[in-house]
Amino acid sequence: MTQDVEMKEQQQQPTPSDSVAPPSPSTLQYLKDIAALIETGAYSREVRRIVRAIRWTIQLRKNLNASVLSAFLSFALVPGSEVHSRLSSYVPKEDGHDMDVDSATSGTPAPTKHSLPELEIFCYLVVLIFLIDQKRYSEAKACSSASIARLRNLNRRTVDVLASRLYFYYSLSYEMTGDLAEIRGNLLALHRTATLRHDELGQETLLNLLLRNYLHYNLYDQAEKLRSKAPRFEAHSNQQFCRYLFYLGKIRTIQLEYTDAKDSLLQAARKAPISALGFRVQCNKWAVIVRLLLGEIPERTVFMQKGMEKALRPYFELTNAVRIGDLELFKSVAEKFASTFSSDGTKNLIVRLRHNVIRTGLRNISISYSKISLVDVAKKLRLDSPNPIADAESIVSKAIRDGAIDSTLDHANGWMVSKETGDIYSTNEPQIAFNSRIAFCLNMHNEAVRALRFPPNSHKEKESAEKRRERQQQEQELAKHIAEEDDDEF
Repeated sequence: MTQDVEMKEQQQQPTPSDSVAPPSPSTLQYLKDIAALIETGAYSREVRRIVRAIRWTIQLRKNLNASVLSAFLSFALVPGSEVHSRLSSYVPKEDGHDMDVDSATSGTPAPTKHSLPELEIFCYLVVLIFLIDQKRYSEAKACSSASIARLRNLNRRTVDVLASRLYFYYSLSYEMTGDLAEIRGNLLALHRTATLRHDELGQETLLNLLLRNYLHYNLYDQAEKLRSKAPRFEAHSNQQFCRYLFYLGKIRTIQLEYTDAKDSLLQAARKAPISALGFRVQCNKWAVIVRLLLGEIPERTVFMQKGMEKALRPYFELTNAVRIGDLELFKSVAEKFASTFSSDGTKNLIVRLRHNVIRTGLRNISISYSKISLVDVAKKLRLDSPNPIADAESIVSKAIRDGAIDSTLDHANGWMVSKETGDIYSTNEPQIAFNSRIAFCLNMHNEAVRALRFPPNSHKEKESAEKRRERQQQEQELAKHIAEEDDDEF
């Protein structure tokens, strides 16, 4: 039922090379620079350097090939070692490009071999990304399992960022082969280990992977139990927080908690980067269904967002049928796009919309007619039941009791008598609308305040002009890093 909502990274080539010459030598040099950056970050214990290295690697993934990986593994690992032999076995031999790499590197002296765990895990990550891009999922499963076994013996803060990416591709490789249930126990064990080691980024990633695992098999109760008992802390990754909000919205929708589900889904769509188009499309699909179940009609601009028109077209026609209250049109749209709704995992939710379509049609009838017989109500609603008059009477009674329409029911004569429409500003509806808008603005303000970052001990010591310049430069680099991370990690 769960639609694949993988948020794909924005793939960019680092420096455009000549269209005729092969890109292998330059790509290999970039990988060596990344390895040097990881080595520097490991020795200085600066996690931000590791994060930057991963971001550069994602930009290089389109240029990776077998010859580049073989040369890089020989550079980063000790040839003949167990790790080098294992990773080299996953890389196919390509004689066509080997000469290019050898000729490009033959003039340089042999590099010093490294034994840093960070470099070893990075080599696992690069090979795993290459195997997944080449759609060699069976070998990717074996490589990811070996990397997870190696990670269990490492407890270094500089490895946590690399480990979180390995967890993601570990789950993805098993999902692509339909064996996602096999790793559920391993993911739970990894989450427990990350909790004991205070690896908060790993906890975020593994919690989302577990929720995705449960929702893939429609295990909503187990997903909610895990979510409610998992440790809570401030989000470290905007991408993981967006995924968490999306999964939370799906759980709340199935549990009939539509108001909370709507807030979570809309917040996930707003927080997601613009480059994560597929993820934002999925958020909007579920948000449209939830808003319809709440009795709201989404604005037309929701369906006209750039790049989403085609994907949201079935939901636009469904919204139009619900807005009109035409039961026949609703059935035809549901049948026409049944395959789309089934692949999106919203087919069962659309079945719940039938009652909303009838209620909307009944509301339109009550506004148009001051008095109408139940026979005509059944005809206008196009009820196809064996006893449409009795069903129409039951539907009208329930709508009056729930406050959906302001009418009375004459059972003796079989009439529905509508009351005169009063001034809406004399009711509480404007107050409710303003209250929801004020709550939204206050929530956004509180999130912005929590996201502010202040230098340590800024209230205790006076800073000089030189320190102020250094601090401002660091803040600019941090802002640039956060902006790039939002685009690259999806």
